[in-house]
Amino acid sequence: MASQLNKALLNMSLEEEEEPFVLPDNPEYYSTGRNSLSLVGRILNPQCQSMSDVILDMPRKWKLYDRVKGVAISKERFQFIFKHEHDLQDVLDRGVHTSNLWPLALERWVERPPADYLQYLYIWVRMRNVPINHRSVKALFTWAGFAGEVMEVAYDPEKPQVKDYIRAYIKFDVSKPLRRSRKVTLPGGEEVNILYDYERIQKRCYTCQRLTHEQSHCPFFMKEQGVTEKIATSSAESILSVRMEIADENDPLFGVIPESHLGLDPLSGKPKIAKEVLEGMRAYLAVPEGPEKIARMERVRKSIEDLGNDPIGQKTMLMLEPAPTITTNLDKGKGFVFNFSQQKETGYKPEKLMASAIDAGNRVLQSGKMVTSKPKLKVQSGSSQPEFLVEGSTGYSAGFFETSTSGTAPKKPKARRRPGTYTRKANGKGSGKGDSGSGKKVGRGEVTKIKRKADDDVEPSQSSARFKKPLVVPNEGPSNI
Repeated sequence: MASQLNKALLNMSLEEEEEPFVLPDNPEYYSTGRNSLSLVGRILNPQCQSMSDVILDMPRKWKLYDRVKGVAISKERFQFIFKHEHDLQDVLDRGVHTSNLWPLALERWVERPPADYLQYLYIWVRMRNVPINHRSVKALFTWAGFAGEVMEVAYDPEKPQVKDYIRAYIKFDVSKPLRRSRKVTLPGGEEVNILYDYERIQKRCYTCQRLTHEQSHCPFFMKEQGVTEKIATSSAESILSVRMEIADENDPLFGVIPESHLGLDPLSGKPKIAKEVLEGMRAYLAVPEGPEKIARMERVRKSIEDLGNDPIGQKTMLMLEPAPTITTNLDKGKGFVFNFSQQKETGYKPEKLMASAIDAGNRVLQSGKMVTSKPKLKVQSGSSQPEFLVEGSTGYSAGFFETSTSGTAPKKPKARRRPGTYTRKANGKGSGKGDSGSGKKVGRGEVTKIKRKADDDVEPSQSSARFKKPLVVPNEGPSNI
């Protein structure tokens, strides 16, 4: 009995082999309607970015609050579901978004994402020190192509340009470093250094210029410091391997296409020549041996050589991608350029708002008087009244002032309903006269239809404003007395 049980146990497997469950292809199992109004994103620097901060803070930054909901998909990926299409499009049009000063990769949800999904950022870059004689459209596309795949260039030669840079919209691979400059040799032999500044990019590694880690976790920085320990990096740093596709001898394109045009483009990560173009070339060369085939091979070789110095032609004809566009809106999608190195050198430490506010209040409001050593005296434009201002730490001024005729008039106090001094004294000193008309007696008094008047004139008060004589006679000049 025991031997039979042991045999049964040995024949059993710890992992039961089961057929995979096939999910029914019914609409009830899909959430396409909700996902169609959503953005999927990825944290680029997990060491400095928290998933909870991204989910809770981004709706506040976008000022959408109850119109967007964040969902954590994995440790690095998240999703934001919007209620309205215009809110989703507005977030995409704003450009690069950051969390804890580090950028986030955001793209619209697609049902079947490609292999390079969430691998790119769309950034506006500023190019400086561009040669004067090389500001043509093709030259600008070439300068911007050193920073990333060019999507659009903001340039209008018919408009005045007050800035010393030209902006371009690029598609940047987050696994690569940001290029700060590029040396270019002009046809005359002169060398120029094109400088690049990236809008809305706040923090990066100052050693390798990547967006996936801080300088303290940079492999190059650790190598310089003599640290050889293994550093965990984000999945965003997986560099695409460039595989050279060398055609074999039986391929009609063998020896026709140079090796420089085979493989993947380092900027876009796509094949330098699309598969559709390669199949068309093979079909064009599928002719019997003879002079006709040699002529066709020479035409294919010549056309590829002509596109060697034409980046736009390579993009449109060989890679079958849309050509970059030119926009005349020079400030399209414009953002700030952050430079933390200059801030660090200044060493500026701002005062605390509460402490400075209390300090300013103690200087200004003390027994209703201004206790300042030398208050600033300012005169408003259009007013002859000076104003005393004491500047606070927040940039505002505390004090009192009088508005000009063009400003807001101060509130007037309510008029007193108490009779004047003359009327009160006259009523107290005077005695009523008898009424000449008929009256009706009520008790000891008499009621008449007219008011009583004083029997004798009462001398008015000398302090009354009515009897104060002016020192200057009107229309006769000043008095000589």
